[in-house]
Amino acid sequence: MKKRLWFNRTFATAYPIVEMIRNNPDNIAFEIFVTHPKRHSVMLQIADYAELEPTLDVPQYIDYCLSFCQKHKIDVFLPNYRLVEISQHIEEFERLGTQVMIAQEHQLLEDISDKGKLFQLFQDVPEVPLPAYQIVNTAEQFQSAYEQLKQNGDKVCFKPARGEGGAGFYVVEDQLDPFDRLFRSTHYQITPEEALRVLSTRETFDDIMVMEYLDQYEYSIDCLAYGGQLLAAVPRKKVEGRIRKLEHNEELLSIAEAVQQRLQLSYLYNVQIKYKDNVPKFLEINPRASGGMYASCRSGVNFPYLALKLLLTGKADVPVPKLDILTTHVEREIELVRFFE
Repeated sequence: MKKRLWFNRTFATAYPIVEMIRNNPDNIAFEIFVTHPKRHSVMLQIADYAELEPTLDVPQYIDYCLSFCQKHKIDVFLPNYRLVEISQHIEEFERLGTQVMIAQEHQLLEDISDKGKLFQLFQDVPEVPLPAYQIVNTAEQFQSAYEQLKQNGDKVCFKPARGEGGAGFYVVEDQLDPFDRLFRSTHYQITPEEALRVLSTRETFDDIMVMEYLDQYEYSIDCLAYGGQLLAAVPRKKVEGRIRKLEHNEELLSIAEAVQQRLQLSYLYNVQIKYKDNVPKFLEINPRASGGMYASCRSGVNFPYLALKLLLTGKADVPVPKLDILTTHVEREIELVRFFE
């Protein structure tokens, strides 16, 4: 009987992950269930069973997930959306016969999702270099942090301490040409005066991380771990456009190993690194499959299937990644097999 896998709302770029699970070297058959709130999601098109997700608050969404697993007899739930909240209810899913692929227990996932708490976990780990930063929640604290970083000669940026992707990320520029800002800027920019004016409209606000701006190349390190051991790590460098370099970089591999030793994560996760003055600085961890993991699989490591095999059997033969290669993701058309009215 086919194992039933459920992906709740996730990136469009995750469809190659589904294909790598389907086309596994052990020829094990899986039935893929996908839910997503966007009716034209590519993920819905490649599923064996697809359903539109409702928009719900957290408690209702957890109930929806539990009901979905019970109704469809899901064997493995691979959450992306509300992952941290779902991690609080692992035992409830297990009582239904559903295993949940989660990188760690709930409290650690909570800490990982808060960049301030995450950085605290690595304050005493010299193998994981941190950027200069401060956590603030008032306009006065923001101004003080900004001035201190500027005195150290750093360009300054800020972002929410809790957030995903680039939402809320700004680079602070002393002077901005309005025309260049409108038509030529490649990222969000703001003057310190504008930032203070906006932040001053609230007496306090959710934590913001004010930090030195890292202006060099960016890496994602896709990781596979189990039983406390890092089994594979692939540093993936953004080169240009959709081109990525899978790079043998001992400096970054050492960071990945140090992260694993401190956090003891399992299955799939992703470490974000950015360079400044040719020094790698730690940014964040995504405790799930990254949106670009398909590129790292060109190393010969079938990350999603191996993680699934470890979850189901506790063992898997993990090959040594083939690195120092360039790869890209070639878009392909997905036939529209279902349309939700």
